[in-house]
Amino acid sequence: MAEKGFDRIGTPLGPSATRVMFLGAGELGKEVVIAFQRLGVEVIAVDRYENAPGHQVAHKAVVIDMSDPKALRELIEREKPHRVIPEIEAIATPVLVELEKTGLQVIPTAQAAFLTMNREGIRRLAAEDLQLPTSGYRFAESEAQMTAAAEELGYPCFVKPIMSSSGKGQSRLTSASDCAEAWARAKSAARVDMQKVIVEAAVDFDFEITLLTVRSLDEQGQPMVSFCDPVGHVQVSGDYVESWQPQPMSASALKLAQEIAAKVVNALGGLGIFGVELFVKGDQVWFSEVSPRPHDTGMVTMCSQVQSEFELHARAILGLPVNTALRRPGASAVIYGGMEAKGIAFEGVADALRVPESDLRLFGKPESFAKRRMGVALANADTVDEARERAKLAANRVKPVRV
Repeated sequence: MAEKGFDRIGTPLGPSATRVMFLGAGELGKEVVIAFQRLGVEVIAVDRYENAPGHQVAHKAVVIDMSDPKALRELIEREKPHRVIPEIEAIATPVLVELEKTGLQVIPTAQAAFLTMNREGIRRLAAEDLQLPTSGYRFAESEAQMTAAAEELGYPCFVKPIMSSSGKGQSRLTSASDCAEAWARAKSAARVDMQKVIVEAAVDFDFEITLLTVRSLDEQGQPMVSFCDPVGHVQVSGDYVESWQPQPMSASALKLAQEIAAKVVNALGGLGIFGVELFVKGDQVWFSEVSPRPHDTGMVTMCSQVQSEFELHARAILGLPVNTALRRPGASAVIYGGMEAKGIAFEGVADALRVPESDLRLFGKPESFAKRRMGVALANADTVDEARERAKLAANRVKPVRV
């Protein structure tokens, strides 16, 4: 299906409304919902639980099991959105593929959503079809196959469910004795149990980046690719805890990273922002993963760029001009819930905002877990290092408390 934008935008909640539907309404979706709202677009936010962050700012909130093909089809056919925007992995993507054939516009495309929502599809596309440099890998459908793959690739290596996010179910294996626990963790944490895991060889890299890559329309209505400055980040157990922009890297490595990202997003097609994850060592670059939507590490762009990744996503989807320029070096730091509780409160907000050039985003999630991301602190400065210190200081001053 050819990429196209909107010639005009209607009025929400009326017969002329331009409607988009989000499948997944977490903290990232919430910010895109706000970006669409500012442009006069009607938004339907869908999630598996009530009062998700995106529900709180959308025109309409819906709760369904999005992995249920019947429920998903009925909802889309009833609401008749102009665009459907998948935001999570646990979606019955074959339904989107079927409906796209009847004219439904899926972002970026139904096939792209299907490929990128499991690690097997995107890894085979990158390594086998596009011949891009990646880590060594094997797929395994049993603990025995996984153990054999780990022995073949060598230790240390990593095991991940082929459908998960934010490090859930990921293990680092240092010997065969780690395999049983890794298999159990991957199976229990998968968003959808696909009866398969990926085993990845370790890559000797200096740092990892997220290269936010935008596929939008030029003045002639033709697809074009543009790049944000690279985002550096720290991960713990596969989950991001802080990010910053720009990440310093050599000109040749940046050029190679952009070439790899462009090949991936052009192969996937469609419009919107893609979070392309890459390993970098000197001038060498390896492809890791891609998300066809805003990336959690890209939350730093809310303070660092002229247009945040969320604004870029909304504009690209609508066929509007985009601006990926950096405004000022910035950083983000995660605020965790720190406890198992519902309806928690936050103290120290005023102290956090006394940090120079700082800001906060508290997501409004109705339930807290010890390691659930409940907000982020943002900060700017003249240098990345100073911005990182400010963001971490502001985050540490916010104290989740029981009520």
